[in-house]
Amino acid sequence: MPLDPTKHADWEIAEAAEKNMKTIYEIAEKLGLQKAELLPHGHYVAKVDYKNVLSRLKSRPDGKYIDVTAITPTPLGEGKSTTTIGLTQGLGKRGKNVVAAIRQPSGGPTMNIKGSAAGGGLSQCIPLTPFSLGLTGDINAIMNSHNLAMVALTARMQHEFNYTDEQLAKRNLKRLNIDPRNVPMKWIIDFCAQSLRDIIIGIGGSSDGFMMSSGFAIAVSSEIMAILSVATDLKDMRDRIGRIVVAYDKSGNPITTTDLDVAGAMTAWMVDAINPNLMQTIEGQPVLVHAGPFANIAIGQSSVIADYVGLKLGDFVVTESGFGADIGFEKFWNLKCRYSKLKPNAAVVVATIRALKCHGGAPIPVPGKPMPEEYKGENVEWVEKGCANLIKHVETVKKAGINPVVCINAFYTDTENEIKAVKRLAESAGARVAVSKHWQYGGEGALELADAVIDACNEPNDFKFLYELDTPTMKRIELIAKEVYGADGVDYSADAIAKIKKLDGDPETSKLSTCMVKTHLSLSDNPNLKGVPKGWRLFVRDILTYKGAGFIVPVAGSIKLMPGTSSDPAYRRIDVDTETGRVKGLF
Repeated sequence: MPLDPTKHADWEIAEAAEKNMKTIYEIAEKLGLQKAELLPHGHYVAKVDYKNVLSRLKSRPDGKYIDVTAITPTPLGEGKSTTTIGLTQGLGKRGKNVVAAIRQPSGGPTMNIKGSAAGGGLSQCIPLTPFSLGLTGDINAIMNSHNLAMVALTARMQHEFNYTDEQLAKRNLKRLNIDPRNVPMKWIIDFCAQSLRDIIIGIGGSSDGFMMSSGFAIAVSSEIMAILSVATDLKDMRDRIGRIVVAYDKSGNPITTTDLDVAGAMTAWMVDAINPNLMQTIEGQPVLVHAGPFANIAIGQSSVIADYVGLKLGDFVVTESGFGADIGFEKFWNLKCRYSKLKPNAAVVVATIRALKCHGGAPIPVPGKPMPEEYKGENVEWVEKGCANLIKHVETVKKAGINPVVCINAFYTDTENEIKAVKRLAESAGARVAVSKHWQYGGEGALELADAVIDACNEPNDFKFLYELDTPTMKRIELIAKEVYGADGVDYSADAIAKIKKLDGDPETSKLSTCMVKTHLSLSDNPNLKGVPKGWRLFVRDILTYKGAGFIVPVAGSIKLMPGTSSDPAYRRIDVDTETGRVKGLF
C-alpha cells in the first residue's frame, strides 16, 4: 500500500514507491519503443532516440494533445506538475495509452523554496533523486554550451586588446571591435545566487582577461534552454545556436556565436541533451522529461521534441506550461505551438482553494514561512472573490480557441461549500469543471478530471494565435498586455523604445516571436497585486533579443533573470543516509 500523503513527506512517499517501480526496460516495452531507441542511464532512467522514433512512426496519427496550466499562483506553487502527473495516472486508470511530458527541475528552486517539480503526494514522477539532482546532465550540458560562448567572447576581447591587427591575422582572426559596454549575454549557473547578478571580471593583469562588468543568470533562463525547448531536430538546433547574439560591436552590429567560431563546439555539448529523458509516474505510466522551468523569465515549456515523441507513442499526451495561463499558457499558445505546428485539443486550468483565497483577500503567503492561520478555516467569500482570477485565465484559454477544463486541485482541508462555489462560477464562465484528489489518492482520485478531459478532447475547437508574425512589436506587446494580462496599456523606457525601433527596422528581427518576461505572482507586473488588477499599465523596461531561439524578449517590471535564495532554503533539510546513499528531504 502507498504511504498516506497526509502523514508522510513527498520524499518518503517517493522512496516507498521506488521499491516497487518498473524498470525502464518495462516502461519502454509497454510504450512501444524498440530496443535500439532506448538509451539507458541505469535501470530506471533513460534517454529516447527521438530521431529513430519519429522516423519509424512518421505515418502514425498523433494522439490527443492536452496542456496543463493554472491560475496565478501563490509563492509556493499550486500543483500543475502534480496535476499533470495525476491526470496522466487518471487517464491510465481509464485504460488510455497516455504519456506525460514535463520539464526538468532547476537546481535553483530544488535547493531553495519551491522544490523539484516532481509532483507531490501520490502523483509524482520517480525516481525522485535523479529527477531532482541533474537527471542525465541536460542542464549541465546547457551550462557548458552557454558558458563556452562567454569564454569565446571574453578570450577574443582579451586578444583584440593585446594584439595588433597583423598579429590577429597571423592567428586567423579578424578584429570584431566588441563593445564591452554592450554585452547582453551573461554567464549562467543552476542556483539562485543573487550575489552573482552583477560582477566585475578580468581583474588582474593583461593575462587575466579583459576587465569589464558582467554577471550571472540562472541556467534555465539561457537561450540554449529556449533552443532545446523549440528545436525540431539537431540540424535546427545547430542553426539556432549559430544565430545567438552574444554581444555588439562599437557600431551597434550584433556579434554572434558564428562570428566567434564557437557555435559548432557549443552544439557538441548538446548532442545527447536533445534526446528526451524517460521516467515513470508512481503508478507506472511513462513520463518524458525535457527542457526546463521558469516561464516568467524563459519559455518554460517541455520540449517540442518530447511532445512529438509522446504524440506518436501515446493516444494522449499531457504536457505542462509554467506558472499561470497569463505566462506559461500564453507562451505555449503563441510560441511553442507556432514552432511545433501542433494543435492542442484541450487545456486544464488548475486552481486550489488556498490560492483562490489569496486572490480573494487572504494574507499573501511568505516563502519559507508556515501558511497563515486564515487559510485553515472555511471562507467562501474569499474563494468567490478569488474566482475572478480563475475566470480571467479561463477566458485566456478560450481566446486561443481551446476547450478549457478547470481542475479543482482538492486537498482534505477544503470544504464542500468552497468547492461548490468554484464549480458554480467556473461553469458559468463556460468551462468544464472537475474536482480531483490525485494528491491524496493518485489516479483513482483523478478519474473525474480524466473523464472531463476526454470529453473536452472529443469536441472540435478553433485554435488560433493571438497575433501573426508580421504584427509590429509594440502592437504584439499591447495585445498580450491587454488581452491576456488585463492592462490598460503599455509604457516603455527610452532604451526599450530605441531597441524596438531597431528590431522592427531589421528584416532579420522584425518577425521574431515575442517571449514576455514578467512576474508570475500577479497578472500585472507588480507581484503584490492579486486577483484581477484594474487601472494599471504594463511597464517594459528592456528588450532582449534571442535570435537563435527566435524571440524578442520584452522585460516588464523589476523581475530579474537570477532569482535569490531565501533565508530558509530547502537545502537545510536535505541530507544523505551514508549507509545506503539514499537522499532524504527532497520535495
